[in-house]
Amino acid sequence: MDFILGQAKIVLYVIIFCAKIFEVSIGTLRIVLVSKGQKVKAALIAFVECVIWILVVSTVLVDITSDPVKVVIYCAAFAIGNYIGVSLENRLAMGLSSIQVITNLEEGNELALLLRDNNFGVTVMKGYGKEKEKEVLILHIKRKRISEAVNLIHSQLENALITVNEVKVVRGGYIKRK
Repeated sequence: MDFILGQAKIVLYVIIFCAKIFEVSIGTLRIVLVSKGQKVKAALIAFVECVIWILVVSTVLVDITSDPVKVVIYCAAFAIGNYIGVSLENRLAMGLSSIQVITNLEEGNELALLLRDNNFGVTVMKGYGKEKEKEVLILHIKRKRISEAVNLIHSQLENALITVNEVKVVRGGYIKRK
């Protein structure tokens, strides 16, 4: 009988662990959706997240003093869920970003042509640095293409200043599907 009870505890621990990881991971995605203004998707995820939270917490709190292992498992799953949620969000790369590249005058137009040849929309503007004129290239791209663009820029100009910013809303312009 003790063996069966021991097995039931292990199954309960696994359920707590997996459910908490799932709940925190989707919570991370919900926060991203809220920040991007996607209210309906965020609300649906929030409902599921809340149901899972109530079920898991109520399970952990039952007889907590005689089985503190549930608390440790809950806390470990919370930490792992955050890690997985952030990793998942990075992999999904929802939304848009803006990349600014500051180069020397003679290099900017050549880099802009290369980027355009690789289906990136580029705006080139003149800028003024400490000692001389510069070219400022601005790209608005899907987040999934950030590493592609940065690697392409870096392969041509190792010394270019590259900054990446998240963009909430973009209207108009040239963003290619790829």
